Amino acid sequence: MVEKVKPSGRESFFPASEMIVSKTDLKGRLTYANRLFCKVAGYTEAELIGQPHSIIRHPDMPRAVFKLLWDTIETGQEIFAYVKNLAHSGDHYWVFAHVTPSFGANGAIVGYHSNRRVPNRKVLETAIIPLYAEVLRIENSHTNGKDALAAGHKALVDFVASQKVGYDELVFSLQSAA
Repeated sequence: MVEKVKPSGRESFFPASEMIVSKTDLKGRLTYANRLFCKVAGYTEAELIGQPHSIIRHPDMPRAVFKLLWDTIETGQEIFAYVKNLAHSGDHYWVFAHVTPSFGANGAIVGYHSNRRVPNRKVLETAIIPLYAEVLRIENSHTNGKDALAAGHKALVDFVASQKVGYDELVFSLQSAA
């Protein structure tokens, strides 16, 4: 059983010149974590391998963002996303994640690979943090988990549609505009 970590409210950072890398199986269980991942997350490699990637999920992250992520990668497509993670210490850290499916020799998806870079701070503060807070507020306004996820996902998809671009275009327009 994974112990529940309480957020400390402190933010930690990692060097912009470095990249956090992990791999998972089809169910999202960690099969690889690079040294930086272990260091920033505050776990040993042995503590991480076999655990669900959600071991570092911060409670401020809307479930709808992960639904969008999983819906995308399970179809064989890549996705870029801003994610707030929770270290074992309770500190949080933001990443700009690039998640891709890994394919076996027969062309079937055999797992997932994620590279995470330091995100653009201006994008976080002006766009992502307010958007995620609103989606989370919508999710939290529902007592039924299924309804909460559906409402949050609708809010996220509606926001993207209101920008009159696809999700990837939106993410990259935010990244380049900052």
